[in-house]
Amino acid sequence: MCIALITTAHPSYPLILINNRDEYLTRPTAPAAWWDEPHSHVLGGRDLQRDVRGTWLGITKQGRVAVLTNFREEGQNFSGVRSRGSIVNAFLTTPPDSQETTEQFAKRLVEEEGVKDVGGFSLVFGRLRPPTSRRNDGLAVVSNRTPNVQGLTWIANKPGLVHGLSNSHYGDQTWPKVVRGQRLLEERVRESAEADEDKESLIRHLFDLLHTDTLPSPKDEEDLEVYLRQLRNSIFIPAIGGQGNDDKPGDSVAAANNAEPVRTISGVYGTQKQAVILVDHNGRVTFVERTLFDQDGRPVAEGRGDRKFEFDIEGWST
Repeated sequence: MCIALITTAHPSYPLILINNRDEYLTRPTAPAAWWDEPHSHVLGGRDLQRDVRGTWLGITKQGRVAVLTNFREEGQNFSGVRSRGSIVNAFLTTPPDSQETTEQFAKRLVEEEGVKDVGGFSLVFGRLRPPTSRRNDGLAVVSNRTPNVQGLTWIANKPGLVHGLSNSHYGDQTWPKVVRGQRLLEERVRESAEADEDKESLIRHLFDLLHTDTLPSPKDEEDLEVYLRQLRNSIFIPAIGGQGNDDKPGDSVAAANNAEPVRTISGVYGTQKQAVILVDHNGRVTFVERTLFDQDGRPVAEGRGDRKFEFDIEGWST
């Protein structure tokens, strides 16, 4: 039940991206870090459950940024051989000196490599440029439903926008958490600008937003499938599950649907990690990741799981 919220409405930060990663709490995951060579230009966490070590969110020194959410399509079969996280990796690990555009990568991904055998996903990605740059195309959206590059959706390509994405196709406004998240982010940005608050205060308030919990407690003897649909309502997902939830796939929980259960690794599910990314007008990136549970699924005290990175995007002015 992940969520990504993006805005270009803050006067000091032409791009803000915030994200909750919801997963089984004991799923092996590496915290955000600069990756090893030959991909030391990439910053992000990594999923360690599969050998590909895919990521759900990352950014590079050259300003390539990508975030992915899963969703399970009922009635659709796929082999699962190819990891959805590998799609994010493919964009972020583009060689630093590559001149491949966002659209060219999309063409390579959709029309050459294909996106039909990896399960449901939505990928938001692009190369960040100054808002006034002619090369600022914004961010593209690709999913397993995208037929070709003519079917691309472009977002965050001008000031004043707010976008939300969860475990459904982009643009699905039937999910209360997406609608609420967009509204709260718009309000938070407006209040931040009016108060002329500093960066640390803004980051703190954005994490508060990501912690918005409106999930009701399960009723006595409430059917699990019925209760899971409530996850669509809450931006933050507290630890739930355990007995009786061990055989349900993570993306099926995320989609809150009635997909056939399959074997998975653990039954305790919730918001595992949170992230805030700010990019200012000078191309200065601030990336903060907050880990809420350790590898054994035990809660981490607030702030103790924080990792903060700051760097300047190379070639920002060009």
